[in-house]
Amino acid sequence: MAAASAYPQYRPLRSRWIPRVPEHWSLLRAKNFLREVDDRSKTGEETLLSMRMQRGLVPHNDVSAKRITPENLIGYKKVQPDELVLNRMQAGNAMFFRASQPGLVSPDYAVFRLLRDDNPEYLGYLFRSWPMRGLFRSESKGLGTGTSGFLRLYSDRFAALEIPVPPRAEQDQIVAYLRAQDAHIARFIKAKRELIKLLTEQKLRIIDHAVTRGLDPNVRLKPTGIEWLGEVPDHWETIHVGSAVKVINGYPFDSSHFDTDVGHPLVRIRDLTSMHTEVRYNGPEVVEAVIDTGDLLVGMDGDFNAAMWRGGRALLNQRMCCLRPRKQITTEYLALVIPKALKFINDLTLSTTVKHLSSSDVKRLRFPVPGEAEQCRIVEWVAKESAPLDDAITRAEEEIRLIREYRDRLIADVVTGQIDVRGWRPGPDDVVSDEDLAALGDDETDLREEEPGDGGE
Repeated sequence: MAAASAYPQYRPLRSRWIPRVPEHWSLLRAKNFLREVDDRSKTGEETLLSMRMQRGLVPHNDVSAKRITPENLIGYKKVQPDELVLNRMQAGNAMFFRASQPGLVSPDYAVFRLLRDDNPEYLGYLFRSWPMRGLFRSESKGLGTGTSGFLRLYSDRFAALEIPVPPRAEQDQIVAYLRAQDAHIARFIKAKRELIKLLTEQKLRIIDHAVTRGLDPNVRLKPTGIEWLGEVPDHWETIHVGSAVKVINGYPFDSSHFDTDVGHPLVRIRDLTSMHTEVRYNGPEVVEAVIDTGDLLVGMDGDFNAAMWRGGRALLNQRMCCLRPRKQITTEYLALVIPKALKFINDLTLSTTVKHLSSSDVKRLRFPVPGEAEQCRIVEWVAKESAPLDDAITRAEEEIRLIREYRDRLIADVVTGQIDVRGWRPGPDDVVSDEDLAALGDDETDLREEEPGDGGE
């Protein structure tokens, strides 16, 4: 595709990130078309903007239950529409966005105003492309590597970088092309997410039946008095979590000790989805927050969810707890029944602004418990019945991952001039809507900035 759609003439660059650019493109130092501005809020009353990898700069209150008072935002930097905002410590992770509305951003961010008639959306695509991210990483200074290292792209080093810039008309064409491709990709991702949702609902129905009725269709039932549960087999016992399970609370680790190379693996609430963490805590091990493979973890903020940890010995961060059965109930069976209770609580709190569970809330939950042999049979049956659904979910998630990789490569090739899209014209299927594009930013694993006072979560 790149060879068939290449520009007719190029000039080579002495860069391992961008080896060539179209001959008619300009190479400008960033300081020649961007000026850093530092306008601070005196009242903190402006809209706080949060930076998300897939969604860009969005109102903080739209993506977080944590409310920040105006007095805590005094001294934050003001940003205006079409200005560019750089998270200096995440420049190598594509955290560089155009502002679409006025607001406030972290005082540690850099805000840039355009000096020429460039398309700020083109510059946003360019600065988030993988070649530019590589360049930013190579120019960053500090300690650590990866997503949570303490590398910082200082303004003077950014200002001195040579940036490939096409003419304005070509910038506009590139933006129109990439927005159309984004719309196609977003529709694909949305369809795959809807499929995953349907498959997950089907799996939950299998689990719900098993943990409320057991495997014997002729069993006699009894009422439990538990609103989310209803009737269960007559011979099952109902217990409180607190009486049968040890609850281990996460610890508020200091984010200044977060690292990627040295220290103890640290599980944060965002890791519940991926079951993988890149962050380590390089301080002393906190024994009361140690978890290990096979522990059941529960997220206590936002959309409450649970998952079995498979990553070995690690430390558990705040806003989570670990459930470790002591008697009567196996971890595998608990992992089946806990999500049903959490879903009920989620449904009750859909209209609640701040959604939060405490460990006391978890301990008060009641569960139906068959004998251990029956628990094992139920777990085996659920695994067998769910296996085809799990395989289909895994395939759909892999397709989403691959289409995102394709998108990253396409953007890099277009914004650095490896593909010529000047002859592209939109067709009837190239309609772009904000609703379509929103699907690009719905990943739960979306990298985001630290929130004020949240210890790096």
